[in-house]
Amino acid sequence: MNETPQYRTVDKFDRILGALTGLPDVTHTKAATVQVLSPLIGESQTITVQTYRQREQGDTIFLVVASAEGLVRVHLPPAAAELISRQRDSLGKTNRKKAAKAEAARRKAQGIKPAFLKVKKAE
Repeated sequence: MNETPQYRTVDKFDRILGALTGLPDVTHTKAATVQVLSPLIGESQTITVQTYRQREQGDTIFLVVASAEGLVRVHLPPAAAELISRQRDSLGKTNRKKAAKAEAARRKAQGIKPAFLKVKKAE
């Protein structure tokens, strides 16, 4: 029997990673791996993250997730990486505002005056 040869095509993950590797205006991080354990279920995932930054384009993030279901490889384009960054910054800003309001309320309850009210005016 003559079987036709099976050729493996290069997937999008490999194409984009290959296109960014070695370019003069691209810098990248080392691949970092973290193992995430779900204590209630007892399952674990191993996640590898690597970021490539191309001038004028932005960051491209490559994720490899290994779990009992198999291996999943995903790349996040610069628009998605920028969105994640903006959302993270927004959450940080919101948390700082909440903490500042709580601290101001605590000081007010203790009778501590704000510094700008303590300044004596020159006569």
